[in-house]
Amino acid sequence: MKIYNTLSRKTEEFNAIKKNKVGLYTCGPTVYNYQHIGNLRTYVFEDILKRVLLYNNYKVKHIMNITDVGHLTSDADTGEDKMEKGAAREGKTAWQIAKLYTKIFKKDLEDLGIIFPNKFTKATDNIKEQINLIKKLEKKGFTYKTGDGIYFNTSRLPDYGKLARLDKQELKAGARVDMGEKKNITDFALWKFSPHDQKRQMEWKSPWGIGFPGWHIECSAMAAKYLGQPFDIHCGGIDHIPVHHTNEIAQSEAAEGKPLANYWMHGEFLVLDGAKMSKSSGEFLTLGEIKKKGFSPLAYRYLLLQTHYRKQLTFSWEALQAAQNGLNHLYNIVASWDKPKIGCAEYEKNFLEAVNDDLDMPRALAIMWEMIKDPIFPTSTKKRTILKFDRVLGLGLGKIKKYKTKLSADTQTLIEKRNTARSEKNWKESDNLRKQIEDLGYAVEDTPEGTKVVKK
Repeated sequence: MKIYNTLSRKTEEFNAIKKNKVGLYTCGPTVYNYQHIGNLRTYVFEDILKRVLLYNNYKVKHIMNITDVGHLTSDADTGEDKMEKGAAREGKTAWQIAKLYTKIFKKDLEDLGIIFPNKFTKATDNIKEQINLIKKLEKKGFTYKTGDGIYFNTSRLPDYGKLARLDKQELKAGARVDMGEKKNITDFALWKFSPHDQKRQMEWKSPWGIGFPGWHIECSAMAAKYLGQPFDIHCGGIDHIPVHHTNEIAQSEAAEGKPLANYWMHGEFLVLDGAKMSKSSGEFLTLGEIKKKGFSPLAYRYLLLQTHYRKQLTFSWEALQAAQNGLNHLYNIVASWDKPKIGCAEYEKNFLEAVNDDLDMPRALAIMWEMIKDPIFPTSTKKRTILKFDRVLGLGLGKIKKYKTKLSADTQTLIEKRNTARSEKNWKESDNLRKQIEDLGYAVEDTPEGTKVVKK
């Protein structure tokens, strides 16, 4: 199995630290708002990675953090805490906001067919571990105190910025930020003091004063607590490379003198009309909005599978509609097949090679469709193989019930046209197509998995 390691900028053979076991840490959400579909693209990529590891018979210990404190509105350690800001926006407590959006996030994962981690770990449940890690850094001389917190001194680490290939001299020359009391532009907060003139909802006592942890220290402390250091794979969105993951590496390696993780993997952006989605700008779509427009969340998953995780993907409703149509077509084909028997060994071999080549899902889908169209194999053979493929694809193919009778090509075409009409909310055309299908002697049932048609 080969994966692209951001740290080396190379596709490398994956070698687990412990035989047949993988420690996987994926950066989870800051639960102050809905996750947009760009965020969710990253979670689908990480789910595919996990599924491919399981497909290769690894036992995966997967940890995902829930950031419910400490993530400020600026990556430069300034601005409001996003949790406090969310609470003010909605007239709730920060704790209520965290609970609400954690619940919504988990429902999004379920809807997208994403396997839950072994543990969701909240930043607020691990304050002690974060304080202990800062103490260790302080003892080794990597910290200093300012008027607003305890900071990590990046000049003490010769290879700071190696993940993002940062050039500190260029950073200094191009600096256009207010450094305040920071010694270096790249220094970052480990612990922030509560403002003297206000009472925060989330704050704790520490050796340095009442306050709250920095965003980066949370992941380092929780990853090491549950997976040890080093562990195998650390994942996140591509936007985590220059700041969040760079700072995780810095503080973890400074504290322990060894790597945090051996492989770092990052998913590319999903964009809307050339601009990446951002909750701060208000330019974002949620999974809930996709569902309101009549699309299945798994159609969005199917859309994502068609582009490699390291390539930028532009979202459009037309592309989502095509994915919905394609998924419905797939469901209807699988529903017409006989019960699974012996599989297609050659296609299974090719599929495994594709997914093991840095998660090449577009190629894996092409292999799947090639098998579907292959006239040599009986449908019972194809059914066994496609259900095996779905252990990676996660499209719910095992839940599709077999039709009592095979559908003609004309009937199949009418079903696809009706699916399109329904997704476009063209109810008049949808009803007209339903009647045409029924006139051919079929009963029509609409389900979350697509239109099901059985002989009357």
